[in-house]
Amino acid sequence: AADVGVTAYAGTPDFLKMILDKADEMGLDLSRLKRAVVGGGALFPAMRAEYAARGILCLQCYATADLGNIAYESPAQQGMIVDEGVIVEIVRPGTGDPVPEGEVGEVVVTTLNHDYPLIRFATGDLSAVLPGQSPCGRTNMRIRGWMGRADQTTKIKGMFVRPEQVADLVARHPQVVRARVVATREGARDVMTVQVEAEACDVQALEKTVVEVLKLKGAIAIVPPGSLPNDGKVIEDRRVYD
Repeated sequence: AADVGVTAYAGTPDFLKMILDKADEMGLDLSRLKRAVVGGGALFPAMRAEYAARGILCLQCYATADLGNIAYESPAQQGMIVDEGVIVEIVRPGTGDPVPEGEVGEVVVTTLNHDYPLIRFATGDLSAVLPGQSPCGRTNMRIRGWMGRADQTTKIKGMFVRPEQVADLVARHPQVVRARVVATREGARDVMTVQVEAEACDVQALEKTVVEVLKLKGAIAIVPPGSLPNDGKVIEDRRVYD
């Protein structure tokens, strides 16, 4: 890189740091490197700041092996602009139903590529749609970028609990807006609580459905609509093992 005067980099964010640190160790000058596009790993704020201190504008892209580029940052660095060659939806994990703008859900992508079309390809990643347009002037929709994984399957009391089961639970009770299964520990045993967003609900009917669908008994906690965290999770594991 030093010999040929490389000016740009494309790869994972942590490998760029390895290159720069090694160059410093060897006394090599990489000051001509001014731009980087990174993906395949988390670009932590401290790492981006370190690159900026070196005079490197580092922007992120979001891509998969099956789809290629899905979204990318612009110099405005306010969310990722969806590539014009794909159609992106954000859906509730386990259902495939679109969520309202701003709500965290699973990224589902359609590409009408003639050679390799994909219809509603579930990436397994979480993100959310950002309102409005990018300050840079690009007009396509924006997403917040990678926010975690949608696969939340968790074993509780020896039984697997899956997002699609939580979705089935909600579908059986029209008055329920959203639900979230929370796993905790009391001493040496697992405890399951099902948090339910609803104005009013038949708790006994819910308890019966929980046993039918999840094959487990658990406490029901009714919470006001809109009070559950907007993080895309329908199963939360709060257990801590020493």
